[in-house]
Amino acid sequence: MKPSTSLTLSVLSLVSPFCIAAETPASLPKDGRLAIVGDSITEQKLYSKFIETYLLTAAGRPDVHVFQFGWGGETAGGFDARLKNDLAGFKPDVVTLCYGMNDGTYKPYEDAVGKRYEDSMRSVLTKLKGDKIHVVVGTPGAVDTKFFSKPFPNNLNSADSYNQSLSTLGQIGRKLAGEFQGGFADVHSPMIDSMAKAKAAYGADYDVCGRDGVHPGPNGHLAMAYAFLKGLGCDGAVGEITMDAAGKTTTSKGHKVTTSSAGKAEIESERYPFCFDPDPKSPGSTRSILPYLPFNKDLNRFTLKVANLASSKAKVTWGAESREFTKAQLEAGINLAEEFTVTPFDKPFAGVMNAVAAKQAYETMMIKGMISQFRAFNTEVQNDPELGALFEKLRQKLTASQTRLDSEIRTKLVPVRHTLTVAPL
Repeated sequence: MKPSTSLTLSVLSLVSPFCIAAETPASLPKDGRLAIVGDSITEQKLYSKFIETYLLTAAGRPDVHVFQFGWGGETAGGFDARLKNDLAGFKPDVVTLCYGMNDGTYKPYEDAVGKRYEDSMRSVLTKLKGDKIHVVVGTPGAVDTKFFSKPFPNNLNSADSYNQSLSTLGQIGRKLAGEFQGGFADVHSPMIDSMAKAKAAYGADYDVCGRDGVHPGPNGHLAMAYAFLKGLGCDGAVGEITMDAAGKTTTSKGHKVTTSSAGKAEIESERYPFCFDPDPKSPGSTRSILPYLPFNKDLNRFTLKVANLASSKAKVTWGAESREFTKAQLEAGINLAEEFTVTPFDKPFAGVMNAVAAKQAYETMMIKGMISQFRAFNTEVQNDPELGALFEKLRQKLTASQTRLDSEIRTKLVPVRHTLTVAPL
């Protein structure tokens, strides 16, 4: 049975559009290992790249190791079949799941679809819980309200109807997350909300869920990363710089003042704010969605506070860019990551993200091209221990290559020196 629009809206009205945080937030342990699992949207390696880069830089967790396990066209049942084999070498402490897009079958919701999705997810969660792995259950995302155009019966608007279906599957995921005492990430709501606002501003052709209606660009993937980072328990406090306009400057953990004088400080930062593509309007840019997604507010706070300013306004120069702020704004604190479009962190941040992208590209090839195929030989391995040993040797060789790429990322995590100047106006 397809849920009515009024029922879907009444369910959604109980949940704030950005009520993303897990009921029981995951806390990645020291040296924790995070597996990011899902269908072709995960295999795009965009939201997974954003999550990994964020954890290493903005969250200050270079101890955390991430592996991307996306598989195009997959349902929750598909992952259930490969779970034990594919995760065996990585041994994650935490897994994020993002299924439902394919499970919904691209048709109006039916109870049989919901039951199949719930049964498959329940099986996955049971196995992961049995291995003492914490799970963050993500809802499916959304389809684009203009570009998703599959024919639906009874003249239904296919995008609206399928988004209702995806929302219903998401509520099943929420229920299971509570039942299994896991984390929960509502991916669907911020995508729907930011899409409506962005299209109102930029026009209907601004795609958030891709020109095929299903696979988002960087803008939509930033909304997905937002949901999962909240579900992982990230608090968004990247750093705080407190400047006395007539005295010294102090910083929070992850940053240190190397030189300081009245209204000026040079700072060395080990934690980076998350940085964005420069284009303010393209759907291919992460920056374009920021006015309609509280990413900076909730996850990317790099705050400057200024005390004892003698004037009512001041010019703040950070790197190559200057902005003017009132005394009240500076006393309350401005978010440098939000206020400045060009930052001293842009280049080193891009270096980290590019290294993450290279590693995740290898992970897709490693899992899909080799390791997952081991399952086809289970009978032979049971009868031939020598063959099993050869497969294990190959797994170790591939893992060693992935580990080298992971180590190369760490070489990009260099402290960044940057200068802040506050000049009274």
